[in-house]
This record gives sequence, C-alpha cells and structure tokens, in this order.
Amino acid sequence: LRAEEKDAEAAQTMQQEAFAKLLETYQDYDMSPATESLEKILWKITHPGSYYYFILAGGQTVGGIRVVDVGDGSRKRISPLYIMPDCRGKGYAQAAMVEAERIHGPNHWQLDTILQEAGNCYLYEKMGYRQTGRLTPVQENMTIVDYEKG
Repeated sequence: LRAEEKDAEAAQTMQQEAFAKLLETYQDYDMSPATESLEKILWKITHPGSYYYFILAGGQTVGGIRVVDVGDGSRKRISPLYIMPDCRGKGYAQAAMVEAERIHGPNHWQLDTILQEAGNCYLYEKMGYRQTGRLTPVQENMTIVDYEKG
C-alpha cells in the first residue's frame, strides 16, 4: 500500500519503533531512520521518484519499504526496509522485496546496510544482492556495506 502525505506521522512512528534497537546499539543519531524528522519522511513520501510503501499482512501493517526509482535507467534503491519487531522472521521483508521488483522491474537495484548486522546481510544475499566491495566506516563498531543486484 503506497503511503500518502497523510501517512507521514504513522510512518515516522513505525520507523522509530522498528529501528529503536539498532539506534540503541549503534547510537547513530545522525543517520538512523529512527531519528528522521517528520519533514524528511514527508519528503520521502511525496518526492518524485520516491515510493514509500507500507507492508501489509493479514490486514495488519507489518513494516515499510521505500524505493527510489527516478525512471532514467539508473539503479533503483531500497532505503529503508523495515519490519516491526513483533512481526520479524515471517518472510515479510523478502515478500516486500519481491513485490518491489515486480512493480519497479527486476534489474539495477542497490541498497546498503550495517555490516555488523548479519541477519540483514544474510537476507539481502539470499535475495540475490552482492556486496560491491565499498565499505564505509561510520564508527568503531559500525560499517555501512553497499549491495547491488542485477
């Protein structure tokens, strides 16, 4: 379900809850989706080439995924993808990625994640993404790793 302008507060609340544990672990207040302003989330929902979707399962909103697809043949980007803590481990993230590819096309994707989060890396690699080799250290215990597919 594509988010609309009126959904910005709900999206912000969900991101805060979904990313709270990572924020606690890494204290990355400058880049965590948990700390994004309402204005930034509203921009992500309304900006041309930005598609913010809620992930639904059984009539319940279980997460969100944003796809950046400017439509010019450049790589499409997933940022962020999240599942609410009590809904994890049920395949919702995989299903959302499959649906994003169905809507936006299967080729030329990119995303990044925290290298130290093995579960995230496992998911993306299972979905066909490969590390590009670009690593960006953020702090002593946190490195961003870039992935591409297709």
